[in-house]
Formats: sequence, structure tokens, C-alpha cells
Amino acid sequence: MTTANEFTLAELIIVAGAEAFRNDGEVLATGIGPLPRLAVGLAKLTCAPGLMMTDGEAYLVEDPIPLGARGDFKPKFSGWMPYHRVFDSVWSGRRHAMVTPVQMDRYGQGNISALGDDFNKPKVAMLGVRGFPGNSLCHKNSMFLPNHSKRTFVEGEVDVVASVGFNAKNWPEGTKPDDVKLGRVITDLCVFDYNGPDHAPQVLSLHPGVTFEQVQEATGFPLLRAEGMTTTDAPTEAQLAIIAKLDPHNIRATVLKGNPPGIRAA
Repeated sequence: MTTANEFTLAELIIVAGAEAFRNDGEVLATGIGPLPRLAVGLAKLTCAPGLMMTDGEAYLVEDPIPLGARGDFKPKFSGWMPYHRVFDSVWSGRRHAMVTPVQMDRYGQGNISALGDDFNKPKVAMLGVRGFPGNSLCHKNSMFLPNHSKRTFVEGEVDVVASVGFNAKNWPEGTKPDDVKLGRVITDLCVFDYNGPDHAPQVLSLHPGVTFEQVQEATGFPLLRAEGMTTTDAPTEAQLAIIAKLDPHNIRATVLKGNPPGIRAA
């Protein structure tokens, strides 16, 4: 495949995000936010054709829905997907979501709820935990964090444990966190997962121009180099064409400040 000469960091992240869904089979795929949503659509049209998607309202669709105003685009509905059927997929584990917490820790726990040491008087109040606890117990989740720093990948635990992870002390006696289905974590610097020894976080790939030392410096907990750690694959011309079709209004360019290029300058 021909690799594109020019691409943005957002487009690189979309392609890396699509890879998180490879080989998932027939599961309900949900991308929360513009880049995760585009990643799901790209995966459906390339490496994971069995994915099921919704129009964001109440229908299953055969083709990904473009972002923004739809113009004359007419979705191809393939089934009724009201909330009760979504929940059936969630609780049975037949879903893979890509979500965007504001904090993660070395245990893979995520926070979308509040920031600060005192939960009753938080420095910043956000969404609350919403469905994150049940979702993280029941089905696979990948994460996208657009600003890789020690404020997002924190030392110690996240301020509010909104999604389960691999910290055994937070699990009831007689249970164990080994069955947590945590996929890939994609940031503006790298791709990593929690599949190292004893669920240690390990870097799978570095984005072009980024060093492992830069990633570690921006992370509040130790990282491992995965065996075969590589450079994140650049988008191909075909992938960029699909992304442009799925995002005709170029909403992807607004997600990362300044819409930086995909290859970081030295």
C-alpha cells in the first residue's frame, strides 16, 4: 500500500484507533468523540468489516455515518437498535467502545467524573461516572487521550475511579481483575496497552518523531517497551481518502490544537 507523504496527527491517530478494532468480529463498536468515531468507521471499511454500528440515534447502519451535516447522504438502515438492545449488547460483552477519560493511571483505571482530592468539593466537576463502571466491567474499552502529560497519566491513582482496572485492592474479596477487557490507549505521542507482565503498561508504537524517553517523561508512572515496539504506521492514501469521505467538513482538524502534522519535527 502507498503511504501518504503528508498527513496530520489527527489522521495518524484515527488510523491507529482503527487498528484497536482489528479482529473484533461482530460486536457493537462505539467511538465517543470525533477521532474515535472516525476510527470506528475506518475500521469497519478496512480491517474489521464485522463491526456493527449505529446512526447515533436508534438504528443499525451498514455504512458509517459522516460527521457533521449529512447533506444528501442517506443512511442504509439495517435494523432497529433502541436503547434496550444497546444495553443487551453492553451487558453481554458484545461491545467495544473507544472513550476519552481525562485521567488514567498505572492500573488502567479511568476518570471522567471530577478532579481534586475531595470528591465532595472537587476542583473541577465533570460528567460524573455515568455508565463507565458497568461498561468497563462488561465489555472491551479502548481509550483516546489527546494530551499526553502527567496531568492525564497520573502518578498514583486517578482522582475518581470511574472505570475498573487492574488494581486488586479495589476488587471485592474473592474476585480478581484479570477479566478486565482493556484494549489500546492512543495519545498524541504513542500507542500503548496494559498487556505487560502483571498488566504493566507497555508502549506498542511511538508516533513518528517521538522518542520513548519523551513519552516516559510525560507519564506519571513507569512504562515498558513492548517487544517489537515500532513506529506508528502512517496513513495510506486509501485510508486518507476514506477519512475524508467520513469527515467531509474536516472536523478532525479541530480536535488537536493547531492541527499539527503527523511527523513531529526534531
